[in-house]
Amino acid sequence: MGRLFLAAAGVLALAGVSLFIGVSDVSIASLISGANDGRATMILLLSRIPRTLAIILAGMGLAIAGMIMQMLARNRFVEPSTAGTTESAGLGMLVVLLFFPDIPLIGKMLVASVFALAGTALFLRILREIPLRSVLLVPLVGIMLGGIISSITTFFAYRFELLQSLGNWQSGDFSTVMSGRYELLWIAAGLTVIAWLAADRFTVAGMGEDFTTNLGLNHRNVMTLGLIIVSLVSATVVVTVGSIPFLGLIVPNVVSLMMGDNMRRSIPWIAVFGAGFVLACDIVGRLVRFPYEIPIGTVVGIVGSAIFLYLLLRREARYG
Repeated sequence: MGRLFLAAAGVLALAGVSLFIGVSDVSIASLISGANDGRATMILLLSRIPRTLAIILAGMGLAIAGMIMQMLARNRFVEPSTAGTTESAGLGMLVVLLFFPDIPLIGKMLVASVFALAGTALFLRILREIPLRSVLLVPLVGIMLGGIISSITTFFAYRFELLQSLGNWQSGDFSTVMSGRYELLWIAAGLTVIAWLAADRFTVAGMGEDFTTNLGLNHRNVMTLGLIIVSLVSATVVVTVGSIPFLGLIVPNVVSLMMGDNMRRSIPWIAVFGAGFVLACDIVGRLVRFPYEIPIGTVVGIVGSAIFLYLLLRREARYG
């Protein structure tokens, strides 16, 4: 527990650094002096604090969603961006842009959630129907499914001249987050609490349907709860800041290497590591080309893909 508090303190330190990075002059001195009619305070309250909270909530939510997907699919290399979930949410956003462009943000999240749920269920259905001789085939199937869904989305977005609008949802970026535009992510925070309360059920469901039934649990209900949590978390993040790839894959795997497979014990660590990882990547993206900014989706994609390859090669070396 002491190590967890130290890790949480490190995340808080990164959050403090994040508050004072940016083009506008926001420093402790400017906040105390109230220079420029309190402009620094206004930027801190309207932009920097909401952005930092959004980063923390998105990192926690996606990391835990990845852990749930890995338990339900019984594969360490599955997460929303390697199972077609994120791409399905993007298809839902295209439907919103085509047919319901003026609905509130909560409506967009619900539509994206329905599509994300359908895409994830389709992925799990495909896994049941095909023989899987290697654990590496599972993420490959998910990536192929995501590619098909993404191609369909891109085709219709091109036909209806919505590529630019759709691009805003496909690349993760916190630069536009302000007060009033991130609050949906608190739903993801609530869902992480539900995931922690149901952690033992997800662990049992990951053992297979027969094992779950023998212990007196309804396997279908547990699977449905997990799919709903994953879909809602993915949709809220996509609607608010766009897609952040590989996050739900690398964080649970890194925590698993240190903590083992006890989900209830691992969830607090996954939440802390997820928030810290996204905070660190966001700070790097804001400093590398300062005063310009590299989108968080690009930074996490580069780092995440490298770690993903390492995990794949490590697994192959162990079982090859």
